[in-house]
Amino acid sequence: MSKNYDVIGCDIAALTMQEMVDTVLTRVQSKQGGYVCFTNVHVSVMTHDDAELKQIINSSFLSVPDGKPLYWVGKLKGLSNIEQIPGPDFFPRLLQTETPIPLRHYFYGGKQEVLDKLISNIKVNYPNVDIVGAYSPPFRELTETEIEAELMNIRASNADVVWVGLGAPKQEKWMAKHSEALKPAVLFGVGAAFDFHAGTVQRAPRWAQKLGLEWLHRLLSEPRRLWKRYFYTNTMFVVYLIRDMLFSH
Repeated sequence: MSKNYDVIGCDIAALTMQEMVDTVLTRVQSKQGGYVCFTNVHVSVMTHDDAELKQIINSSFLSVPDGKPLYWVGKLKGLSNIEQIPGPDFFPRLLQTETPIPLRHYFYGGKQEVLDKLISNIKVNYPNVDIVGAYSPPFRELTETEIEAELMNIRASNADVVWVGLGAPKQEKWMAKHSEALKPAVLFGVGAAFDFHAGTVQRAPRWAQKLGLEWLHRLLSEPRRLWKRYFYTNTMFVVYLIRDMLFSH
């Protein structure tokens, strides 16, 4: 199992991408279920004001450094065998991983047209992937009956892997609430990965990702919607980090 390290109260797994794939495949074979969080600056800062979210992140089967700054913290703590593992990068990596018995994939979340494009792209790029279902939930609170019907459909699909694209923190809360009912499937909260791989949203160029500037690309794409969020979360992340460094000893 991976070593874990603390990032402003979040328990983050120190893994390489290949170790992550191997760990997930072992988990799928074990039939234990569970869920995986791809944790970035925004989510880690939200856990300071949301005790439930912190509990969810730290109770996951794995929480990995989706954001570059969380990876840098691991490096600063002396962890050499660690890579940044963004959800949108892990997604195709697992899709193209060949296993003796092909994994069964289910997609939950996103708009219907995004799911349609995503599935058609996957069929072209990864023709051997076994897609057993997809569902775009309505953009409102669901009734208990609707939730139960959804869970029954996912269970009936016999999915090994459920990709959840509801955005944070909604997807993390959904996974924590339903992971027990969806066992033995393993759930992954991959946020914008559906949009990126459907081709409906342009991801930051690779150089920006390497420099930890993916947030800047998104901010420039949607400044009015995102400026407050990034200004607040980026500032508070640094504040909380410094505070932890000064007072954790």
